[in-house]
Amino acid sequence: MASNGDDLGTVLGVWAHPDDETWLSAGLMARAVDQGRRVVCLTATRGEAGFPADDTRTLDERTAIREAELTASLTALGVTEHRWLQYSDGGCATADDDEATAVVAAIIDEVHPDTVLTFGPDGGTGHGDHVSVCRWTTRAVDRMTGPRPRLLYSTKLREWVDTFMSGWDPSSVMMIEGFRPEMVEPDDLDVWLICSELDLDRKVAALRAQVSQIEPLVQAVGVDAFRDWNRDEFFRAPLPADVDTLALATAYSRGVR
Repeated sequence: MASNGDDLGTVLGVWAHPDDETWLSAGLMARAVDQGRRVVCLTATRGEAGFPADDTRTLDERTAIREAELTASLTALGVTEHRWLQYSDGGCATADDDEATAVVAAIIDEVHPDTVLTFGPDGGTGHGDHVSVCRWTTRAVDRMTGPRPRLLYSTKLREWVDTFMSGWDPSSVMMIEGFRPEMVEPDDLDVWLICSELDLDRKVAALRAQVSQIEPLVQAVGVDAFRDWNRDEFFRAPLPADVDTLALATAYSRGVR
C-alpha cells in the first residue's frame, strides 16, 4: 500500500525548471517541512525559455523573473534550501552526462537525503530537460558506493489522466507527437499524497507565486478546477523496464529515431 509521504525523511528534489518541483511535489515538501525534516530543492535550469514567443523582455529579465518566482514559491512552502545547476533551458539533452551526473552525485553526498524525488524516465511530458534530469539523478544514485537514498519517480494514476486530461489537446502539453504520460494503478504507487485542504492551499499559493507560468492557466480553467488538478501527488520506485524507457526517451530528446 502506498504511503502518504510521512516516511520520506530528509528529501532532495531534483528537477529541470522552476515550477516542476511545485507541480509534482509541493504537498510532500510542505509536509516534510512541517515535520521538521530537511528539504532541499535542486533545479537544473532557470526556465528562461518558458515565455511566449512574442515576449519583449530580454533573456536576463526573463531569467530574473523565474528566479524570483521560484524563491517566492519555495518560501510559501517553507523550503529554505535551494541549489541551481548551470544548464540552459532546453539544453539539458546536449549537456555532458558524466559531468551532470557527477554534480548531482556531489549534492547527494553533501545533503545525505533519505529520499530523492525526480521525474520518471519519460519525463512526464517527454521534455528533453525532464528526461535528462531523470537520467542524471538515476545514474548518480546507482553509482553511490555507500548507503543509497530511496529514489522515487513522479508518475500519474490512470484514473487521474482519464479525469484531468480527457479534454486536453496532448500537443499543448506533451513534447513528443502522440505521447501519453505514464499511467499506473494504485498498487504500483509507493507514495500517494492526497493533500488536505490546508496543504492544498499552500500548494496552490506556491504555484501561483510563479505567476508568469501559472496564472494564465488558473484564469483559463478557474481556481476550483486548478485546485482539483493539483490535489494528488504520485510517486513510484524504479522498475527494471525503466532502463529501456529512459533509453528511448533519451534518444527522442536528442533527435535520434
